[in-house]
Amino acid sequence: MPMLDEGTDYAARAAWMNRLYADAPAAEVIRATLAAFPGRVAVVSSFGADSAVLLDLVAEVDPATPVLMVETGMLFAETLTYQRDLAAHLGLSDVRPLRPEAGALERADPQRALYSTDPDTCCALRKRAPLDAVRAAFPVLINGRKRHQAATRAALPVFAADHAGLSVTPLAAWAVQDLAEHRVGRGLPAHPLVARGFASVGCAPCTTAVAPGEDPRAGRWRGREKTECGLHFGAGGAVRRAG
Repeated sequence: MPMLDEGTDYAARAAWMNRLYADAPAAEVIRATLAAFPGRVAVVSSFGADSAVLLDLVAEVDPATPVLMVETGMLFAETLTYQRDLAAHLGLSDVRPLRPEAGALERADPQRALYSTDPDTCCALRKRAPLDAVRAAFPVLINGRKRHQAATRAALPVFAADHAGLSVTPLAAWAVQDLAEHRVGRGLPAHPLVARGFASVGCAPCTTAVAPGEDPRAGRWRGREKTECGLHFGAGGAVRRAG
């Protein structure tokens, strides 16, 4: 298979990979992706509440796979500690923090309050821009989203074209029980905030704990219509809304 470049038809590649691997086990999806696009694949991980399972599967296939963590400057201290501990536990050898450009932050958010007045722009500044800056090197990104997490994710394909390459979602079909069984069976450490009721963990100012029985993502941007940070895009450049 030829390497990806600016002329690559990502939609065709996604369709081809889906035909071969849409129903394959997650580890096989990861292995096939790394083999099909050597040197062009990275994993995007928030090191949040649900991150350990995907990272464990990646580490089993190739622990040297680049793992991109978008370090917004507003993450919980517990998340930063968890990143170090989980990476060491799994033997991940290439975790790369992606940080927003300091000058852009100073111009757009000097008071560090943009999250409260314009959360979409805040996410674009602190999350999307740092990730977009490395997409030329990594046009194929593996992510940990699951269809059960939200209505906006209910129709996630395993492979999809996005604005800069391919998005790969090996855990798309995994249910809550599947994740729990894998975590327990593999003895994976939990994010320290999970025990405090945080079912989904993002930036500290925009994340709250959830009540028993509440939607796991109800604590993200609570009280707003916003449900996604916008890291994952459709082929036309708009935020991909599954469903």
